[in-house]
This record gives sequence, structure tokens and C-alpha cells, in this order.
Amino acid sequence: MKLARYVYLALLVIALLALGVWQLFPGQADADRGESKVPPRFVVDPDWPKQLPNNWLIGQVGGLAVDSHNNIWIIQRPRTLTNDEAGAVPYPPPYFPITTPPTTPRLTPRSDCCVPAPSVMQFDRKGNLLRAWGGPADTQNNAYNATCKAPSCQWPNTEHGIYVDKDDNVWLSGNGGAVVTATGAQGRDDQILKFATDGTFLMQIGKAGASTGNGDTVNVRQPADFGVDDEAHELYVADGYGNKRVIVFDTKTGAAKRYWGAYGAPPCASPGNTRACVTGAYSPSAPPDPDFRNPVHCIRLVADLVYVCDRVNDRIQVFKKNGDFVQEFFEKTNTLGNGSMWDIAPSLDRRQTFLHVTDGENNHVYHMLRLTGEIVGQFGHNGRNAGQFHWIHVLDIDAHGTIYTGEVDTGKRVQRFVSEGNSPDRD
Repeated sequence: MKLARYVYLALLVIALLALGVWQLFPGQADADRGESKVPPRFVVDPDWPKQLPNNWLIGQVGGLAVDSHNNIWIIQRPRTLTNDEAGAVPYPPPYFPITTPPTTPRLTPRSDCCVPAPSVMQFDRKGNLLRAWGGPADTQNNAYNATCKAPSCQWPNTEHGIYVDKDDNVWLSGNGGAVVTATGAQGRDDQILKFATDGTFLMQIGKAGASTGNGDTVNVRQPADFGVDDEAHELYVADGYGNKRVIVFDTKTGAAKRYWGAYGAPPCASPGNTRACVTGAYSPSAPPDPDFRNPVHCIRLVADLVYVCDRVNDRIQVFKKNGDFVQEFFEKTNTLGNGSMWDIAPSLDRRQTFLHVTDGENNHVYHMLRLTGEIVGQFGHNGRNAGQFHWIHVLDIDAHGTIYTGEVDTGKRVQRFVSEGNSPDRD
């Protein structure tokens, strides 16, 4: 009995000591529960991705998504390659827009490098290219998906958003205006495309050049981004560069289910709100804008809420899935130009404590507390070296906590950032 009592007392002392030490380091306790308020440190992996095959080169990275298998998908813009970047093919290729004055055609290659890569590319975590398909009609690099033929399937003029749902369906969009090419004219990007993993065309929502505005439930208008509620079979769309709203479609039928504007109100210039949309430049000293500004650039479903990047208004608005407004975060509000809030990916802990947010005007990735909007860390700044950014546009995070980013303008690259403690070889 005495021995048992001594053992009990010894265990009690150990427990109390442990509790005291634990309370000295509350951050560590939270970290062990996946709830640290200190974000991880991310370091660039300069060897990702690997060299592309076929002498391919990518252009601006319009969209990026990680699928349920931890593969990384991008949708890139081959038509943003310059004359010298596409030096290995005649220039301009027939799918390039006709310019005014017309671009003087180059009938033969000018150099060894390079050939425009297909628009849609899938990589594994080691940086190997797994597949590539899709793109504008192109006889030079055979990138065009033969199943995507108008009028049932209209490839966008400027590739932008990409999302891969749990069934491995690939959703694509564009934010381009109408163009005329050597192969013909195509209207503004008012459509959404759905493909199988291998590029087989499945469905199109809307029609190029057909949108009538914020009240249109058949067409979108230059949509920017997607999120999918797999259980409810709903596609959430940041709509986008032409409209000022969120719209939700049925993923199986393509039928519209609901839409809303800023603060959950009916969007401006729609049947539910005939007030004209706010125009003029964003001003940090002005009252909060009652509308989204173009572009409504990102949408992300996190913890049963909908987070929306109102990019030029330097804010994120949060909604319930039915469109009810919850709250908003104003961030870097003196940012002019293209605005501060570009894309969002949540952290992987149980409570999804952080939002990792791209700022393509200031060229940072912020670590933001999801519930309050407080910025508690950041990485990256403007530059050309590995780990730096020029117009960081999009990002996503895989199940290992690794962040992938894509850049537009002259950035034209993807990068990989590994959380400290996870090496590229073992994370």
C-alpha cells in the first residue's frame, strides 16, 4: 500500500511539474494541438519544378490549384510569350490576337528556344510534369485539346482560374476580352469549362460574349476563380473581371442556384438592385465601397464559410454559403494600382488558423489570422531571384503544408515554398 501511495504521489508531482512547464510555453502547447498563433517559416525550393520537355516555355500563370492527390495544376497563358520567348516557332502563332498595327509575321524560327507550352499542366510534388493539354487552336505545338471545339466548348482568350474537385474534374475560366486571330473572332470570356483529368471536355457553362451583366444567371463575365462544395455539388465563382458578384452553380447540371454582391446584397445593376455600380478609382480615405470592384479575384471555402478577395478595394469579405454577410477585413489599405488581396489558401491545422494571402501589388505572401484578419507574418518581396516575386498572382497549399505560387506580368513562373523543418526531399 505504501509503495502504491508513493507511486501515486510521484506521478502527481510529475504531472504538476509538466503542467507548470507547459504553461511556461503556451505557444508550444498550441503548436502541438495544431493551433499555434505563430505561422511557420517558409523557404523557397529553387529546384522546383524540373525542366519542361519538348522545349516548352510557360507564360503568365493565370491559375494554380492542388488536387486531392497533392498534384499541382496550373493554367498558363501561352499567348503572353514574346517574340523572342517563342523563338523556336513562327511568330505570331495563328492563335495570337491580331494587333493594330499588325505584327509583322516571322515565318521561320529565330532561335533554339522556345515553344509555347499547353495551357493546362499537372506536376507532382517532385516537380515532374505529369500531363499537359488544352490551349488555343495551334497547329505548331499541337497543344489544342481536340475535344474543345466551338460552339459547345470555347477556349478562353486569356486563361485565368483553375480548380480540381474531389472527383478530379478540372474547372477552367478566362478573363479576356473579345479577340480576333488569324483563325477567326471570339467573344469575351463569359464561359466556364469543365474537363476530365485527361482533358476530355465535359461541360460548358455560359457562352463567349453573351453576358448581359450582374443579373445574368446563364452566363458569367470574365470569371476569375472557383471553389467547389463537393458534398452539395456546388461551384462557387468569383465573377469577376466583368461582373461584381459571387454566383453559385450546380456542378452536375450547370444551372445557377444563387448569387450576391458585396455585403451579401444583390449586386449593383441587377434586378434586385438597380443602382448603378460605383465607378472611379479606389480611394483609401473614402467610405467602404458598397460594391465589389473589378476584379472579384478569389473565392475560397474555409470552415463552412466563403472568403472572397475584393482585390482593388484592399479587403476580404466573408459570407455564409447562402450569401449572408459575416465580416470583412481591410488590409494594406493604402495600396493603389491592382490592390492588395489577390488569392487565399488556408493553413492545415484543425482550426485553419491562418489564411496565406497573396499581394501582387506589394509582392508578399501574408499569414493572416482567419478569424480576425490580423497579419502576423509574411514572406517574399519584389525581385527576380528565387523566393522573390513579380506580380504574385495565385497560390495554393498541399496536404504537407507546402505552398505553391504563380506569377503574371513578366514574372511567368511557378515557385514552391517548404515550411521550415520539412526538407524538399522528405516533406
